[in-house]
Parts: sequence; C-alpha cells; structure tokens
Amino acid sequence: MKQSHNIALILAGGTGRRMGAILPKQFMEIDGETVLLHTLRAFQQHPLIHEIYLVCMPEWEPFVRAEAKRGEISKLSGIIAAGNTCYDSARRGIEYLAEQETLPDTIVLIHDVVRPLITQDIISRNIAVCLTHGNAITALHSHEAYLKTSDSNTADGLLPRDTLMRAQTPHTFHLATLQRMIRLADERGIHETQSIITLAGELGIAPLHIAHGDLRNFKITEQSDILIYRALKTLEE
Repeated sequence: MKQSHNIALILAGGTGRRMGAILPKQFMEIDGETVLLHTLRAFQQHPLIHEIYLVCMPEWEPFVRAEAKRGEISKLSGIIAAGNTCYDSARRGIEYLAEQETLPDTIVLIHDVVRPLITQDIISRNIAVCLTHGNAITALHSHEAYLKTSDSNTADGLLPRDTLMRAQTPHTFHLATLQRMIRLADERGIHETQSIITLAGELGIAPLHIAHGDLRNFKITEQSDILIYRALKTLEE
C-alpha cells in the first residue's frame, strides 16, 4: 500500500451547552485526565499519524498547549481558531491545512474531540479505506429499531434497520478533496451544514466508503455519558 502523510484534525470548538457544565466538556477533567488529553493521546500513539491539528476557541489555546505539554503530545503541530458552528470550524481547519501542506498525498482524519475512546483500529481502518477508495467514513450498524417521526411524541412508521448505519468520526478524505468540497460549497451558496459528510451528500459526492467503527467510539454529549466514559476508560486501562 502506498504511503501518505496523515493528519488528525480534531474539532474542539464546542461550548458544551447540552452538558450543562461550567467548562466545555472537552476540557473537563474526569478521573485525573481531561477528555481533550485522552483524545490527543489516541492519535499521538498511532504510528501512522504524523501530525495533529486542533480547532478550538482562541481563549482556550493556552490551556490546550499546557495539556499537550503535560501529556507529551509531540505531534501537535498547530491550533486553529474555531468558528461559530461545527462546519465553520472544520472549514477553517481545512483552509489552514491547505495553506500549510505541500505534500501531495496528505490525508486528513476529521475527528470530534468528545469521542475520546477512539481505538487504534478505527484510525488504521480510516487510513486504509481512504487510501484504497478515496474517502472513509466511520460508521457502524445499529441493533436498535428506528422510528420515523415528525415530532418527539408520536411515530408514523419504521425505517429499515438493515439499510441504516450510525455515523461516527473520523471522516477521512484527501486534503485536495476537502479543498474541492469547500470550493464547490462556496460556488453553490452552501454556507452551513451539519458536518463534512452532510456536505458531501449535498454536493453529490458518492459513494462514501465505510470504515467500521466501534461502540466505544461514542460522543460525550450529556451528563449520563460521563458514567459510560468512566466505565469504559477503566476497562481500557
């Protein structure tokens, strides 16, 4: 398999309003370690990740640099100012990388910082699938049934479970592809979308290739998720 220059672009610009905590959830310390540092360490430890860039609010940059130093995150190559939305933050990260990178085969793994239990296998699969097919979207099959609903109180149908997968992160693309997506979005007047994969859908970029995820790679969103994180982190240790 051909070699590539692999960059982790970690999105850490969220404010954590749904968590209802004083600090954004990525900067919370849980059992002696911040969520941020746990996520950074996963990419630091992977031998195929060459650089890490982090997108966060400017006022948190000193904290991030201190955490990276504390955790010996030597691959942290830059911190980028976050935007007002997840897509805006991703866009800023992509544009920054496009200005910095000159290597032709640069692959970017865009990952939510609040998925700290990402496994080494998920990172490996993303790189391998992207090298083979041109992109990789982390996803996994669901064991639950899906209801079709127009509000939160009633359902008027079921969606076939066999044709559905739950998307996680990373979302992995060649940097040149991400640059083209941003340019096309501008040309078509798309200024807001949920994520890079929803942008790919709006632009008609298909197929998107699956890098199989893991239940442990869940997103910390609410207070109850901290209990799950603590339990899984203990097992990991």
